[in-house]
Amino acid sequence: MLRISLQTMLRAALMAGGFGMLLAAAVPIQAAAQDRMPMRIAVEGAFPPFNYLDANNKLQGFDIDIANALCEVGKFECQFIIEKWDDIIPNLVADKYDAIISSMSMSLERRQKVAFTEKYYNSPSVFIARKDSPISDVSPTGLSGKILGVTSSTAQESYANHLYPEMKKKIFRSSPELYKGLSDGSVDIILEDKLAIYDWIANTKAGTCCEFKGPDLVDVTYFGEGAGIALRLDDKERLTRLNEALKSIKADGTYDMINAKYFPFSIQ
Repeated sequence: MLRISLQTMLRAALMAGGFGMLLAAAVPIQAAAQDRMPMRIAVEGAFPPFNYLDANNKLQGFDIDIANALCEVGKFECQFIIEKWDDIIPNLVADKYDAIISSMSMSLERRQKVAFTEKYYNSPSVFIARKDSPISDVSPTGLSGKILGVTSSTAQESYANHLYPEMKKKIFRSSPELYKGLSDGSVDIILEDKLAIYDWIANTKAGTCCEFKGPDLVDVTYFGEGAGIALRLDDKERLTRLNEALKSIKADGTYDMINAKYFPFSIQ
């Protein structure tokens, strides 16, 4: 009986020790999970090839790939939220999400409302018209009497309103609707981000109708110094971690691989 009792006691001690080791092993895992900062990311989901919904209703695009890479390197626990473009900054400020990774140009006007990381890509804006259009001069005088299409609440809309105040404009809710308006003739010319519409012109049948008109537009007042990630003005910790993560994915080649997936040239 004594032997059995000793064996039982030894087995119980070993089991207790093993359980203790399991508890000890669980602590770092739990701590590691807690180290990941939650981050709710807003995207428009209607701006290919940067962010869009595929045939399976899954978010895809350059912005999404960059966001996922930043979440991994920066140790964020990320959740994507699709948001209407008109509401995207107001709802960030209202704390409905924590960041906007949706090809947002860092204009002076937006910098009054939100903080931005370092740029993660750069793209000029450009006028686009149908190939059979007689338009060659894109100055306010040259476009007199024409209808200009822009997307609502964009840097392009602000630029057009200030520099082409007399021109008749048609405002579209999204870039795909803007492109359709150009191809079906409801507007004479549009103003859009060059990289975004490059994909439509180069890779879609509908886009073969149209071509760039005039020079690239790089006015910092309206278009900023590239696209950045927007955060609330007081969110210093996420801003620091995202900037560090951006540096990391550019240094280790991750950014270049994502770039090459969507464009045959660098967009840094």
